[in-house]
Amino acid sequence: MTNSSDKITATRRIIADGLTFGEGPRWHDGSLWVSDMFAKEILRIELDGRMQRVAEVSGSPSGLGWLPDGRMLAVSMVDGVVLAIADGQSEVYADLNSISGGTPNDMIVDSQGRAYVGNAGCNLFEGLNPNPTNLILVDNGKVSQVADGLVFPNGMAISPDGNTLLVAETFAHKVTAFTIAVDGSLSDRRAFAELPNRTPDGICLDAEGAVWVCSAETSEVLRVSDGGAISECIDLGGRFAAACVAGGENRCTLLVVSSDTTPEKFMRGESTCRIEAYDIDIPGVGAP
Repeated sequence: MTNSSDKITATRRIIADGLTFGEGPRWHDGSLWVSDMFAKEILRIELDGRMQRVAEVSGSPSGLGWLPDGRMLAVSMVDGVVLAIADGQSEVYADLNSISGGTPNDMIVDSQGRAYVGNAGCNLFEGLNPNPTNLILVDNGKVSQVADGLVFPNGMAISPDGNTLLVAETFAHKVTAFTIAVDGSLSDRRAFAELPNRTPDGICLDAEGAVWVCSAETSEVLRVSDGGAISECIDLGGRFAAACVAGGENRCTLLVVSSDTTPEKFMRGESTCRIEAYDIDIPGVGAP
């Protein structure tokens, strides 16, 4: 077990640079996909650094996922909608404005195409004053609330068996677990990990049931087990740790989206971003 004084400076490789503020990294179809929020575009990035812009999202993209028919889903933050994108063309798949407690942000899509969408509990582009808020289920374009009272529900992950949803509550300083029912509803809310003084953002799972957690404002990526024990802590050297995903061969490369910004600069849209890669021993599993 480690703590905040036992940070590891792991060997990092820079996969891509020149982004503004990356979010929602996903490993899909042999590539990394990332939303560049301030550049208002979605990128497909190869591990050799090649980048391709696959879509423009004028409302600032964040969470990503895919439907069984191959269409990509993307959260459009300013518009408060989920878009379905194919061949560079987008259409509104679900409108969240009637139900969302704030600016929608991250999203996870399960193997059946059901999407869980979190939100800031405030207007994220007007100031960071989050209120307890809800988690939204989008099922075949229809929206419903499946949980409430979360404090900035952010990064999410789904276990390989599809039975457990993990949600990073950034300003409650914890990762929360739910049991997923057959119809996509949630129950059995419980604490997976309490992370005092950390700000959990994007997360991903590994094959031992641990979660890699980006602690945004403390510039760390933590490997956390059920119960809260921290076994590894990667120091990002002061960079804002937004999100991570396991990809590459056998999903043994941890891909981390990190930005040179601060909460104050973020509100002004000032940021530069890169994708960092770290070798990990335990492969990633589940979604993302």
